Amino acid sequence: MNQNPEIAQQITVGTITTNYHDQGTGFPVTLLHGSGAGVTAWANWRGAIPVLAAQRRVIAPDLVGFGYTEAPADLEYKLMDTWVEQIIGLLDALKIERTDLVGNSFGGTLSLALAIRHPERIRRIVLMGSGGQPFPFTPELDALWGYTPSIENMKKILDIMAFDRSIVTDELAELRYRATARPGVQERFEKVFPPPRQRWCDAQIMSDADLAKLQNEVLIIHGRDDRVVPLDVSLKLAAKIDRSQLHVFGRCGHWTQIEHGARFIKLVQDFLAEAD
Repeated sequence: MNQNPEIAQQITVGTITTNYHDQGTGFPVTLLHGSGAGVTAWANWRGAIPVLAAQRRVIAPDLVGFGYTEAPADLEYKLMDTWVEQIIGLLDALKIERTDLVGNSFGGTLSLALAIRHPERIRRIVLMGSGGQPFPFTPELDALWGYTPSIENMKKILDIMAFDRSIVTDELAELRYRATARPGVQERFEKVFPPPRQRWCDAQIMSDADLAKLQNEVLIIHGRDDRVVPLDVSLKLAAKIDRSQLHVFGRCGHWTQIEHGARFIKLVQDFLAEAD
């Protein structure tokens, strides 16, 4: 019997076998994680999944290139096509016609791409420390995408994520490190955002015209002290998305869902419940 909570259910669509969590009943919400080394849906959302699942169906996949989702070694990662196709394929396979989205960092950018390309499939959107607008590639983001496996390096990049370093526990570092130390994982990770890396930030930029077309209600959440994706990105998104609202947490880095977990969950629950 599997004892690893990060490994849940698997479903194969095309060449990708997605590892995903599926809990609760009701209108679905899909949680999309970020792009840091060792990330999995469970590591990113383990505090949110059981709480949200009390009211709705929660789908939390490992994006291809990360976690326990499997794909051929020669898969070409194309921003944002590869991940849009994966999530739409997953929703189709699970017979989910429409879903809310909660996207963290890269998962936020993916949420925007999904809503722009498949507006009929997406209801409400929560963006958290999202990309999607121009910003200079930060040394902190370079450290995340340039990670090489060791406990020490994992602690360094986790320190970048949080405003309060005390939440970066040995347990969390061990969890994330173990995910990167599995055979073949580092080689796969290095294929997702190879250097030079500014181009991968630029490839995530959503045009003003596309953002203006969004009909979704969008809740934008950002940590004021985020050193990975600057707050300015969310300020720009809020100015360009018509039906948007912006919530900024002080004393908060890139991990709103962990650093201000209860407040984050309350915001998300209230926002999604408006549409139920």
